[in-house]
Amino acid sequence: MNPPVLAAAFAVGVVIAIGLFVVVATYNDVVALQRRIEKAWANIEVALQQRFDQLPALVDAVRGLMTFERDVLTEVTEARAAYSPRAPIPDQAATSAATSRALRSLFAVVERYPEVKSAGNVLALQNEIERLESMIADRRELYNDQVYRYNTRIAQVPGVLLASLFGWTAMVFFDADPAADKPPRSLTDEVDPEP
Repeated sequence: MNPPVLAAAFAVGVVIAIGLFVVVATYNDVVALQRRIEKAWANIEVALQQRFDQLPALVDAVRGLMTFERDVLTEVTEARAAYSPRAPIPDQAATSAATSRALRSLFAVVERYPEVKSAGNVLALQNEIERLESMIADRRELYNDQVYRYNTRIAQVPGVLLASLFGWTAMVFFDADPAADKPPRSLTDEVDPEP
């Protein structure tokens, strides 16, 4: 064989090998990120289900002691009823945020009733719900971090070139609150300007 042809064939072989290596490495990275996202989401679902299971006990524990605060209990009950583990992630995020807001309202009301606050079962349930709320927040952070890494990976070269070939599309974040994207209001926004 002619040495220039052999050198050209070797060069082409090296380029093909490098190209295949890049494709395989990118594919494996993206698949690993997808599995991490699935695992992180499964962990969120466990915590959401645990909170879902604890809410009736909490509502029952405070119902008899808080006869004047039916609207708060109704808000918690409605938030629980809206939960669906088969709903799309943005819907579950909105439901989770609504449930968290309803629970914060309930806990604020409980603080105003010493007899409710001092009831052992209410205190234990409140502590468990607060633990679950913290767990959901931690797991949401991990999930969103993995989604960020995945979305970044498929938006960069060579992932962006392979995305349509392998059907990779951007995944949605589990937002804490639909209003989380807006800047917080300052105290001066609350005060009416003087005439």
